[in-house]
Amino acid sequence: MLIDTFLRDGFAVIPTVVTESQCDAIAACVGSFDSDSPGTRSLLTHDWCRTLAETLRAHADVDALIPAGHVAVQCTYFEKSVDKNWLVPIHQDLSIPVRERVDHPALRGWSEKEGTLFVQPPAELLETLVAVRVHLDPCMEDDGPLQIVPGTHARGRIDAADARRFRRDGPVVTCTVDRGGALVMRPLALHASSKATGTCRRRVLHFVFGPPALPYGLRWEHAAGQQIGLLGKVDGMDGVCQ
Repeated sequence: MLIDTFLRDGFAVIPTVVTESQCDAIAACVGSFDSDSPGTRSLLTHDWCRTLAETLRAHADVDALIPAGHVAVQCTYFEKSVDKNWLVPIHQDLSIPVRERVDHPALRGWSEKEGTLFVQPPAELLETLVAVRVHLDPCMEDDGPLQIVPGTHARGRIDAADARRFRRDGPVVTCTVDRGGALVMRPLALHASSKATGTCRRRVLHFVFGPPALPYGLRWEHAAGQQIGLLGKVDGMDGVCQ
């Protein structure tokens, strides 16, 4: 079962979470971003993106993998192609976007990206997060798909040397995803990606879902958890690219 695979491996692929027409509409919404940039981290400021987050939660297979009560707390857009190309070494996603700085010994790795503060909280919080990567294009072997080391989401924070050893010793799973499908994963699962070698684009919306309230006095920079009355517009995304 899907949930068993997710709990064991820390990731699962869902073949279809949005339709072809929804992919077209979402692509139109992200098409206005700087063509020289590989992406942006601040999509939850847009109504259409918040609507899409609610649509994902309404999908039975996606919802089964996200803890009850979790809300969308970040959405990042990535576009990879032979013209916008990069590789990502093996790593875990350790930072979360927050509204303001809080001094606490459990918090480290403060940084600022696109005007937003990020911090690395303890692994106990990171273990609760779920990422949903929605693919607007087919992502096959030569399109720079994610490569994940199964089961590493349950090992807490992993230092760089151990991360390289886990990748070397394997197994490593290459996660190909069709257009409209999603890769759902725990951010602590070790993952990497190679450069694209084909001629296709790989456009991905990377949502992160987390608990609505944070410890240590932290607050999410953005959170999209309330029904906002736009679900009826999602099929065509009419009028919501704002």
